[in-house]
Amino acid sequence: MIVKKLQDIIGTDDDVDTEGWNSRRLLLKDAGMGYSVHDTVIKEGAELHMHYKNHLEAVYLIEGKGEIETVEDGKVYDLEAFTIYALDQHDKHILRANKGSHMRMVCVFNPPVSGREVHGEDGAYPADLD
Repeated sequence: MIVKKLQDIIGTDDDVDTEGWNSRRLLLKDAGMGYSVHDTVIKEGAELHMHYKNHLEAVYLIEGKGEIETVEDGKVYDLEAFTIYALDQHDKHILRANKGSHMRMVCVFNPPVSGREVHGEDGAYPADLD
């Protein structure tokens, strides 16, 4: 059994903090579960261009407000607490946290990430770092 507390991850190597987001990686590839789970904060006013071409991602928003735009068709979806979205088509997207609000979300990646990934210039995590 694996049991972890967020407070034990904050400030460690599994706490990846960038200008636009902070991802606390709760379960990673080395857990052997076949997916990874992250507690992620999108910082207030951030606009992130992402494209998980090597991963599928499901996101459950638990705090804050923002929006997600699918680049291919320009559709914009409002996001608020207790909303889930799934990037089931490796969707190229833009994620925006509203001014005056961060967004806190639980993110699940398949295949799992190893923990060191950050977005490349194309908005994607690499296929595998291990």
